[in-house]
Amino acid sequence: MKDLKGLKVNFLGDSITEGCGASCKEARFVDVFAAKTGATVRNYGIGGTRIARQQKPSAKPVYDRYFGGRVDEMEKDADLVVVFGGTNDFGHGDAPFGDVDGTDTDENNFCGAVRALILRLFERYPTAEIVFMTPLHRKSEQVTTNEIGLPCRVLYDYVDAIRRITAAYGLPCLDLWSTAGIAPRVPGNCKTYTADGLHPNDRGMERVADRLIAFLGTI
Repeated sequence: MKDLKGLKVNFLGDSITEGCGASCKEARFVDVFAAKTGATVRNYGIGGTRIARQQKPSAKPVYDRYFGGRVDEMEKDADLVVVFGGTNDFGHGDAPFGDVDGTDTDENNFCGAVRALILRLFERYPTAEIVFMTPLHRKSEQVTTNEIGLPCRVLYDYVDAIRRITAAYGLPCLDLWSTAGIAPRVPGNCKTYTADGLHPNDRGMERVADRLIAFLGTI
């Protein structure tokens, strides 16, 4: 996909896709991507949302608008669909992690929900390119009790699950965890690339857009 000009691109994600951390609409990575490539983008990012279904209702109902439940709300004529999520499943989700090597598509566990999401995207976009991006590093990535007080796996486990499950379905996965160069646990790097140790600032948003553009040139 070396020439992206004019392509219709749907971005499905959480607050980073929505643009939290950017100083203005134009600085969101989705909009930077559009400006640099000439693609037509549709932003379906909703802050606080997760890939898996929440077991108990969240304080903010919008957080429970899990990814798979929003697929049918996206325009059907996309040439490319980019999925960027998982950090909120780690941060404040209550769904079980599930089995990375399993086959279930139960949206009530994280691994099953990733598989279910892939199958929904295959059905809705049979000829489009579908690309996942792994979560970025964040300051709290090594905690084992999340923001709502529940035991959790470390963030790397969610990253690894996305990499392995997408590979099982033959889908490209941009490993931002390993390649973005954003490391919020390093104070100087955190200040340079993030707004709060999680959400990229303008410079971080541009870096995400640049990594995605470069990656798409390889597939």
